Amino acid sequence: MAHRFPALTPDQKKELSEIAQRIVANGKGILAADESVGTMGNRLQRIKVENTEENRRQFREILFTVDNSINKSIGGVILFHETLYQKDSQGKLFRNILKEKGIVVGIKLDQGGAPLAGTNKETTIQGLDGLSERCAQYKKEGVDFGKWRAVLRIDDQCPSSLAIQENANALARYASICQQNGLVPIVEPEVLPDGSHDLEHCQYVTEKVLAAVYKALNDHHVYLEGTLLKPNMVTAGHACTKKYTPQQVAMATVTALHRTVPAAVPGICFLSGGMSEEDATLNLNAINLCPLPKPWKLSFSYGRALQASALDAWHGKAANKKATQDAFMKRAVANCQAAQGQYVHTGSSGAAATQSLFTASYTY
Repeated sequence: MAHRFPALTPDQKKELSEIAQRIVANGKGILAADESVGTMGNRLQRIKVENTEENRRQFREILFTVDNSINKSIGGVILFHETLYQKDSQGKLFRNILKEKGIVVGIKLDQGGAPLAGTNKETTIQGLDGLSERCAQYKKEGVDFGKWRAVLRIDDQCPSSLAIQENANALARYASICQQNGLVPIVEPEVLPDGSHDLEHCQYVTEKVLAAVYKALNDHHVYLEGTLLKPNMVTAGHACTKKYTPQQVAMATVTALHRTVPAAVPGICFLSGGMSEEDATLNLNAINLCPLPKPWKLSFSYGRALQASALDAWHGKAANKKATQDAFMKRAVANCQAAQGQYVHTGSSGAAATQSLFTASYTY
């Protein structure tokens, strides 16, 4: 933004803007492959595969060495620190494999939650200490964007004004530090789907959270054209008895965004929030068909909703490599189509694609 003491040069702004636009160009989205060791262990446990570094490496190698046409659907991949330094079976760094496909490499930068005293078990996110040095090092390693997830939940007295403000300021500080080091910040304020609240209540809370986040980003002089937003879709709580259509989710989501997110933001990449693969795709498609004005690219940044079918196909067996890659490619292409409002539901999705991926109080 324009202010008396510019933090970024015109060249820095140009680079950040170009990176952000590359990630979400032409229906492309993001593969969130930044699961921590523990979270990846939970995924592997479901398919009865031991949580070793080698097994984690093997699964990600299968995803990252998929056919080069993946770059038509995936514009960026978020890595965990361990994965950034892992190599394929021929000794080639994963990050170089992705870059050769024309995919932008990103990194998870937050360091998990810390309790906010005097609240109903609310948290803020740690990781600002030493962040500038970490960003500078990652940039040297070929990383071009970062991700920081702040978590808010709907409950008794939640989210509190304190939690909203504290997490908004932490996201803004992170975003500013990222940009100063040449990384595009993905700003992720997630309103969790835990609870029995209805669609309208989620919309109300989402608007409050996003309004606070963009006020903070503005206060911290963050260059919005060089950022991406990773929000929750507006959905009812997982325990809500009333069911809503993708069109209702879409209208509530785009309305919330229209009221709070400046048009300067180039792209909004939704998280899947425990939705099944198919529901995440259908909702994204409906969002892109919503008749309200949409000045941003509306795309995806999915972890579970891009990998569930692939994990189910793999089961830790090298012989299943092609089936695993085919399952991953199918979901990537479907979400690319949905990001352009062109997905057609055929009803032929496998069991893994329609299974709920919800985990209570989800952490990475």
